[in-house]
Amino acid sequence: MNSAGPLLSVRGLNAWYGESHALHGVDLDIHQGETVTLLGRNGVGKTTTLRAIMGLIRKRTGQVSFAGKDLIRLPLHHTARAGIGYVPEERGIFSTLTVDENLMLPPVVAKDGMGVDEIFELFPNLKERRNSPGTKLSGGEQQMLAIARILRTGASTILLDEPTEGLAPVIVQRIGELLAELKRRGMTILLVEQNFRFASRIADRFYLMEHGKVLSEFPVGDLDNRMGELHDVLGV
Repeated sequence: MNSAGPLLSVRGLNAWYGESHALHGVDLDIHQGETVTLLGRNGVGKTTTLRAIMGLIRKRTGQVSFAGKDLIRLPLHHTARAGIGYVPEERGIFSTLTVDENLMLPPVVAKDGMGVDEIFELFPNLKERRNSPGTKLSGGEQQMLAIARILRTGASTILLDEPTEGLAPVIVQRIGELLAELKRRGMTILLVEQNFRFASRIADRFYLMEHGKVLSEFPVGDLDNRMGELHDVLGV
């Protein structure tokens, strides 16, 4: 998997919110078909990293390369059309639109996107609620809809921000099964997740962040050996 080089490569990524310097030279690589998780306390730059990759933070420097294409100088909509989808922590569901209407809203950016029937096979809860407005969906259903909406666009890589935040354990398990299925289908996933035990069931590698920097990178097999470091940095 690694011999072909990374699908997504980030080098020396800096980002600012106004005058506040939020990212300080972040480096990371993700290979095709990998699931990689960013770990760290709240406010250390995990979400900012996702937003900077997508171009949602305009004041940024460094290099963001996807499938050999430099994204840092491209207009925002070109990032999505390159095949990267972003599911923010707030999910971005339109509350007055039905499940069907939410699904059909984003444009298709690649020809191999999932059809609605295939999506409903993967998300049977959404099929049952397809005519319900966003206000009637549970938190878990909203999260599934946010992911499903990206899958329909044909994006091959998904950036997911805290997909299990505030969800009941049974729904967290369902989200985990869903992400494992997407991984089996060859999707590339960059995940921000506080629950590293959840992430360890699907992640290939972890990046540990603090103060807008990457402290370390390690494979999932090293998780137990890293518990001391995780305790110091995450307080777990």
